[in-house]
Amino acid sequence: MPREFSRTRRVGEQIQRELSGMIQREVKDPRVGWVTVTGVEVSRDMAHARVYVSVLSSDPGPGQDVGQVVTALNHASGFLRRRLSQTLVMRTIPQLHFQHDVSIERGSRLSSLIDQALAEDEKKGGR
Repeated sequence: MPREFSRTRRVGEQIQRELSGMIQREVKDPRVGWVTVTGVEVSRDMAHARVYVSVLSSDPGPGQDVGQVVTALNHASGFLRRRLSQTLVMRTIPQLHFQHDVSIERGSRLSSLIDQALAEDEKKGGR
């Protein structure tokens, strides 16, 4: 049975906290706007970390395409990894692989569908 708080989970949470601030303060790429780090999964050998990001923009502009944001973050992963090595006390810092997290958008869409269905039921006199 795995431990409640495994080392990979703790390292992932620490990387998430550090990356959240670094992306906002230190990444100067104009393609990276309002990005939230929603989760980090670290491999068992601590060699790779999958970083899930969500773009916080209701209307993405020309520089806010999700694919471009993820590409820009993957391009800046070496810089971010080096900055992580300066803040984290670890022998090796995992390679960062950024991926778009669709869970927030999916949850928002489901919530709006539920609200719409409730409104239709109320309109028909169901409740």
